[in-house]
Parts: sequence; structure tokens; C-alpha cells
Amino acid sequence: MTDAKQPRTEVESSSQSVSETFHDGSEQGKKSFLASFSASEDKQIMRKVDRRFLVVIGMIYLIKNVDYLNAANVKVLQVGQSRNVLNELHMNADQYNWVQSLYFIGNILFEVPCNLLLKKVSPRNWQTRIILSWGTVLACHAAVRNKEGYYAARFFLGMMEAGMFPGLVVQLCSWYRSDEMGKPIMWLFGIQNTSGIVSSLLAYGISYMNGIGGLSAWRWVYLLEGLATIVFALAVFLILPDYPKSPRSNQWLTPREQEYLEARLSVNAPKTADPAFRKEEMFAALKDQRTYAFMLAQFLTNFAGYGLQWMLPTVTTDLGFASLPRNQLLNIPPAAGSVLGIIFAGWFLKRAYVPRPAFLILLGTGMLVFFILLAALKNSVAIYVAVTLGTSFYGTWFIPFWAWRSASLKGATGAAFGLAFQNCIGQVGGVVAPQLFQSKFAYNGYKTPFAVCAGATAGAWLASLWAWWLTRHLEWDVMRIRRLRVKAERDGIVYADDDVDASETRRFPKPTFRNEG
Repeated sequence: MTDAKQPRTEVESSSQSVSETFHDGSEQGKKSFLASFSASEDKQIMRKVDRRFLVVIGMIYLIKNVDYLNAANVKVLQVGQSRNVLNELHMNADQYNWVQSLYFIGNILFEVPCNLLLKKVSPRNWQTRIILSWGTVLACHAAVRNKEGYYAARFFLGMMEAGMFPGLVVQLCSWYRSDEMGKPIMWLFGIQNTSGIVSSLLAYGISYMNGIGGLSAWRWVYLLEGLATIVFALAVFLILPDYPKSPRSNQWLTPREQEYLEARLSVNAPKTADPAFRKEEMFAALKDQRTYAFMLAQFLTNFAGYGLQWMLPTVTTDLGFASLPRNQLLNIPPAAGSVLGIIFAGWFLKRAYVPRPAFLILLGTGMLVFFILLAALKNSVAIYVAVTLGTSFYGTWFIPFWAWRSASLKGATGAAFGLAFQNCIGQVGGVVAPQLFQSKFAYNGYKTPFAVCAGATAGAWLASLWAWWLTRHLEWDVMRIRRLRVKAERDGIVYADDDVDASETRRFPKPTFRNEG
């Protein structure tokens, strides 16, 4: 049921007519067409887009995170008892770390090929396939009988989830401008970061099902969450759009609105009419230094952050503040702190007070401080505060990161390949970090692994500076245009003059544009 197989409709033909009438392909024609819209019309159109995307993409990412983080939660369900997952599958803590590493290995191996199929199959069909298959594999976790079966299930879970996140980001680039990406990214990560709250509450509630139907609580966690994910796949199929000018968009957008949504995008943004594959864009992404700067920053940040996420239930349980099963509730404040930080980040980015890399580096500094504290502190209360704040800074870091990264993506293939390639290497941190937290470091609260994570955070800080240097002119341009667009919105008009120069031929040796907005 891809868009390509559907016959052209009268509305689609009308869309082509609108394009020819209002936007002849010239720069002047584009400006005239954009200027024909008022600020209120722009808000009305973008509200339609927001309603179609913001909640559903957040729910997709939320359910995905609940479904992969549950391995950390089930580890401490009925800990020390015969029905604990470690005892039932005859595993020790170090062997259990491979549960998470193998998930990321499966995800990394299939990330790029999965994302390259996005345009061919269509985002809605591809995301539905991803969610349906990962829900099925997750439910099958309940049937494993030994550690080898558990390892295989986790590998296949990662394989089935491959392409979900970069696919969503690439699709958003076809609907939102780079200077607007803070908003959908905020919703994506804001809802997703409640996964720590949701998974903890689910694990807490399901823990009381231990023994029902002859199944241990950890098996019920996988079975129930897997079945819920399968049902959710149907909702995604019915709700998620494809592209602005896809036939399905005719159901909720007029031809003029469809044309407007693409005309307002920067020249480098992926468009509806882009071919399914263009090898030149793929090679351009491989040659671009910025790909590797962003990749390094993401890898090192994930190295530290995934390690903290993986060990969070264990660390909070070991602090001894709450007995079983209330220990699961200690994971809620760190998740809540992340959500609050993400909401602030979305608000802050919308106003373009500072370049996005500057905001990101400030968050990276906060992460570094709290990882150093985790490696040095001995007081249980202080460790819990550091865990909560460190998790909050880590969760917030990705809001400016992905909004910033989106500005340098070019074309449908370039965006799909570039993001998938970066993301698969960036997630290698998820393979390595769990292996760092060996049981031999448990005696002092895993201070040695947290010290290594602090070093990785410092490296990510330097990599972010490198990426900022490579994109400095583009980022000044994005911030300049964003401020002009905000000013035009206050004046009740749509900004339709100069736009971001994706070729980066402009040079901004100093912020001379400050008085323009």
C-alpha cells in the first residue's frame, strides 16, 4: 500500500496546478508564493502538521524505549529470589550485560540498510513494519529458557527496531524547517523520556503478577509490553503521514497548503519528489567532515549516557532507600528531570537566543560535572542527586544536537544515509558501555566505570567544539534567519525573503545580524 502504487487523483492533479500557478520554480516565484500567506495561515497549517506528528512520534519513541530499557528493570525484579531472571536463566551479572550489548549490535548492523528503504516503502508503511516486528519479538522474550535464547531475542529485537529513530528524524526534515526542528525533537524526546517513569511503574505493577499462570513477573513484563506494541502498530498505520505532497496528505491538507509546506523548506531539505535513492548524495555524506564530528560527539555522549541508563535501576536499588518492589519507583525522578529539561530546551531553542552548539556545550558541561561527582562521591543522597541531574542533562543534550544536525542534511538519500550511518556508529556506545560495568566494580558503587564515562563526556565536549567550527557559518545563518522569522511572525506576516544558505558560501566573522531581529 505504498503511495507510489496509488492512482493520481483529481486533488493531486490540482496540487500540480497550484504549483505551476503560484510557484514557477524560480526564487522570485517562491518568494511571491510564500508572501501570499499570513502569519495566522502559517500557524493554522503548522497546527495541522503538529497534530499529525507530535504525539504519535513521541509515542513511537516512548514505546521503543520502554521495550528496550525493560531489560534493566527486569534484572532487579524479585532480585535474589528464585524467580529472578538471572536465577531462572542461570546467568551472572556480567553475562547479563550482554543482553544490552547484543541489542545494540543487532540495531547497528541493520540501521543503514533499513533507513535507505524508508523513501522506497514510505515512512508510514516502514514504521508500521518496524513496530509490528519489534513487538512480536518482544513478546517472544517471555518464552526463552536459557541465556542463549535470551541473547538471540535481544539481537533480533535490535535488528527489528533498526531505522526507527533516524527514519523519524529524516521524515520530520520534510515537514519542518531546520530552525523549527527544536519543537518536534522536543516532543519526540520529551514523551520518550517518560519511558523511565512508564517502565518503572509497569515493572512495579507487573511485579505483583509474579507466579500468575505459572509465569514469573519478568516474563509477564515482556509478554504484556510486546502485545501492547503490536496493537500500537495499527494506530501508527492509521495516523502517521508520509510527505507533504503524498496522496494521503490530500485528506487533511489543501493543494495550496501542500505546496506551501515544501516551498517554505530550505533548499537542502528532503522533498516529496526526491528519488528513492541517489548514490551521489550518499557519497557526499561519507566525504563530509561534519558527519564524523557529529558521529564522534554522539558516540562519546551515548557511551556515558547509555552506561548510566543501563545501571540506573541497579545503582538506585543498591543505595538502599527502598525495599522490593518499591525500588523501581526511585527511577522516576531522573526521568522526570529529563522531561522538564527537554521542555525548557524546546522553549529556549525556539527563541534563538544563542547558537544551538553553544547551548549543547553548556549541557555537556553539566553532564561532565555530574559524571565526575558520580566517580567521586560516597554519600548515598549525593549519589542519587548526581544520578538524577546527570540523567536530566543527558536527556536534554539531544534536543539541540538533533536540531543542529538537521541543518547540514542534504536530500532524501543524503539525509537517510547520513543520519543512519552516524546513528549506527553513535550507538556503538550502547554496545561498549554495559560491558564497562563489571561486577568487580560493584564494591565501590561502580566509581571506576563512571570515571571512564566522565572522560568520554569530556571527549564529546571537544567533538562538539569541532562540529561547531565546521558548521559555524551555517549556524550563524540559521540563527539569523530564525530571528527574522520570529520578528515577521510578531508583525503578522510570513518571512519570505532571504533564506539559509545551505551551500555555506556566506561568512559570518562576527554576529553583525543582532539588530535584525
